[in-house]
Amino acid sequence: MYNPFSLEGKTILVTGASSGIGRAVAIECSKLGGKIILTARNEERLNETLTQLNGNEHSIIVADLTNIDDQKRLIDCLPTINGLVNCAGIQKFLIFQFINSDELNNIMNLNFTSQVLMTAELIKKKKIVKGSSIVFISSIACTVSTSVGNSMYSASKGAITAISRTMALELATKKIRVNCVVPGMTETPLIYSNSMTIEQLQDDMQKYPLKRYGKPEEIAYGVIYLLSDASSWTTGTNLFIDGGCSLQ
Repeated sequence: MYNPFSLEGKTILVTGASSGIGRAVAIECSKLGGKIILTARNEERLNETLTQLNGNEHSIIVADLTNIDDQKRLIDCLPTINGLVNCAGIQKFLIFQFINSDELNNIMNLNFTSQVLMTAELIKKKKIVKGSSIVFISSIACTVSTSVGNSMYSASKGAITAISRTMALELATKKIRVNCVVPGMTETPLIYSNSMTIEQLQDDMQKYPLKRYGKPEEIAYGVIYLLSDASSWTTGTNLFIDGGCSLQ
């Protein structure tokens, strides 16, 4: 059956694949025939993701992307890939005047610097082949919505959104596409790691025209579009998947 969203024959590296959006991306991509390479810091949770994938050609590489040695080992271990989904990320709520260099560096290093430097190395070592797709996970926190104490996370996602546009322009000559998925609040463990109560989260959902948060697999479907040949003329764009929040 014809399916323009098929990932058959594509090898895809998913970072941050041990939970949340990264796990959902890996699972859904495997259902469409992709050969998935999972990476994150937690081996136990990576193996949990692995058991949920369709097919048996998938693999894991345990690595901390903020560790230069781990990053180098990951790159050296990789075969050539057709898709890269940068899902790794952390969030830390801190009122602006209490920001310190350690907290800021931690968030920027994982959410921005390590992802960008790893992607650059993959390009330089020709690990990402012609016709490939690179997808970053950004956030509406850097564009249309923010909250008190969220400045560091917003800044890291804003940096990702900005650099992806220049990457798309420069890598077009290599026929490599670069895009961002920009989710609204999504039902992952990350949203329960901050100081908001369940009641506050439920109140926040009412700000969305569709009156709920997204599901990780709903974000994954957008990623699949950008990885597949269905988006072969799409680069340098921000794909908002936010339940209509950006309409407000």
